Amino acid sequence: MDEEKEAEFMGLFVTHEPELRAFLRTLLPSWEAVDDVLQEASVVMWKKLDQLEDEEGFLPWAKVILRFKAMHARRTAARDRLVLSEETVALLAEEALDLEPDQMGRERKALDACLQKLSNENRELVLLPYRRPGGLTELAQQTSRSSNSLYKLLGRLREKLRLCVERELASGGARL
Repeated sequence: MDEEKEAEFMGLFVTHEPELRAFLRTLLPSWEAVDDVLQEASVVMWKKLDQLEDEEGFLPWAKVILRFKAMHARRTAARDRLVLSEETVALLAEEALDLEPDQMGRERKALDACLQKLSNENRELVLLPYRRPGGLTELAQQTSRSSNSLYKLLGRLREKLRLCVERELASGGARL
């Protein structure tokens, strides 16, 4: 593989990495699984780069590889614990593939804007479960609040975010 092709691949991969991660997150149960599958899939993409016809085809091509790698990872994980059925994951993947190419980007931008509208304390509370499993329980112990009260607050904040994102998208405030 020549250096120009390598540079082209790296540019495409880095440009689309956030969308590839978001796509994988619709298929996998955790960000750790997303990291693992993305790493494995990137090696496959690198090896199969000659199959890529043009830059516009990168995202659909990469998503097919990601989908197969995610399904493999889910089958492996299914042996260890309860997970969504393969049929359900396939439906989620199909739905994610049908999204407009910029839809996830607009949604992410709207979510970022809405997160910034929250107080620092509330923003940290919303992000805590994604950053550290069990973090909410630890926070409850540290602040002498009940886990239940924090979960209720988290639910209200998530609903507030959902409504804000819907308003942002409807108003066109989340343009790329």
